[in-house]
Amino acid sequence: MREILLEAEVRKQLGKHSRAIRREGKVPGVFYLHGEKNIPIAVPEKSLKPLIYTSETHIVNLKLGDGSSKSCILRDIQFDPLTDRAIHFDLQGLKQDEKITIEVPVIVTGGTPVGVRDGGILQQIIHKLKILCLPKDIPDHIEVNPENLKINHFIHVRDIKLENVTVLESEAGTIVGVVPPTVEKEVAPAAAAVEEPTEPEVIAKGKKPEEGEEGEEGSEKKAEPGAKGAQKGAPAPKGAATPKGAAPAPEAAPAPSAKKEKKK
Repeated sequence: MREILLEAEVRKQLGKHSRAIRREGKVPGVFYLHGEKNIPIAVPEKSLKPLIYTSETHIVNLKLGDGSSKSCILRDIQFDPLTDRAIHFDLQGLKQDEKITIEVPVIVTGGTPVGVRDGGILQQIIHKLKILCLPKDIPDHIEVNPENLKINHFIHVRDIKLENVTVLESEAGTIVGVVPPTVEKEVAPAAAAVEEPTEPEVIAKGKKPEEGEEGEEGSEKKAEPGAKGAQKGAPAPKGAATPKGAAPAPEAAPAPSAKKEKKK
């Protein structure tokens, strides 16, 4: 495994003084190892780049200002959400006779898979694997070769064999595979809105009623309720008794003679 030298100064002031350290172009951090006291440190920002922007795991040889050195790994790093610059980091110390849990990058090697040449798509699902081993057995990275994979074939965690290393992921986990191409369903164009023809008004067969007939028929229907009794305004028949207190009905005027008398 590659080893990176990192020179750091021990911080004397903590808390709010971290902002002042960042203004100087440095990043505050801490070194810790169980059974020992934590050591607050600070390093130049550019010194962390080989540890951050890499696809491999490295052992850090930490050199402190007092002349002491520590063997460690980069356990965690925090970034500013706006500037994406490193603002704090953690280094975990190593003991050569003590196993450590660490995440190791997974790198895809080999040529173009068979399934990809047949039209499939190569997908990498797991990019890091968590393992347990001694510091001397930590691999730089874990290689997988999907060159012989056909469509719908995969490499799982159980297929990874590493000497003196225990993989702590689920054995059924899929690392990489070739999947069928995504076929987008064609959406049928929306049918143009066709205005439905208005159904013609159906006219009943038969003679069209003459103007006025409908009125007569209507008036006859309206008059029906009154047919049972005397029509309004009709003279009462002779001899009919006049109700008490009611004015006697006027006598009907004689009808004019149909023929005019000759002028004498």
